[in-house]
Amino acid sequence: MATIGHTNLNAKLVLLGDMGAGKSSLVLRFVKGQFLEFQESTIGAAFFSQTLAVNDATVKFEIWDTAGQERYHSLAPMYYRGAAAAIIVYDITNLESFTRAKKWVQELQKQGNPNMVVAFAGNKADLEDKRKVTAEEARVYAEENGLFFIETSAKTAANVNDIFYEIAKKLPRAQPAQNPAGMVLVDRPAEEPELHHVVHNYLFACSP
Repeated sequence: MATIGHTNLNAKLVLLGDMGAGKSSLVLRFVKGQFLEFQESTIGAAFFSQTLAVNDATVKFEIWDTAGQERYHSLAPMYYRGAAAAIIVYDITNLESFTRAKKWVQELQKQGNPNMVVAFAGNKADLEDKRKVTAEEARVYAEENGLFFIETSAKTAANVNDIFYEIAKKLPRAQPAQNPAGMVLVDRPAEEPELHHVVHNYLFACSP
């Protein structure tokens, strides 16, 4: 049951990035607590859901893990359009994946939701000895573009849950004029203008 001052959100989240950056591994680690040494490439996109309790809110993420192959690039807008959040993933051992991640940032800036919460994730942080992209370079780029930056390791689980919790904290709890894109908001109280009283929905019935 939702309590007074509690907010329930349904948020669409999309993962974008180059093939092999570890998008699917991040999702699998977050949703199932698993890591596969040899993860098959995603075809088109895969769907997952997971629910988090953060401060004043319960957030159910509807996660779209998109394929990184170039031939699927044209499908990406179908998944990120209207999303409340995005995680752009690159491999810290691969400069090309970092370059591609920047292109995803530019694409979202041009075509995505301007209110979207965007995280910039340097994955495979366990491979420090093979690092090609410094954390400082990525952090500066993220700050310049208004992104939340973090380095993760799907293999060791380092910072994997953190990135989703941070996104959940940053999601808008209320939108005066209209519902935030990618969010399902129902049963809006008639006289509850305060931030923490605005959103209630049916998350618990849908929780995995």
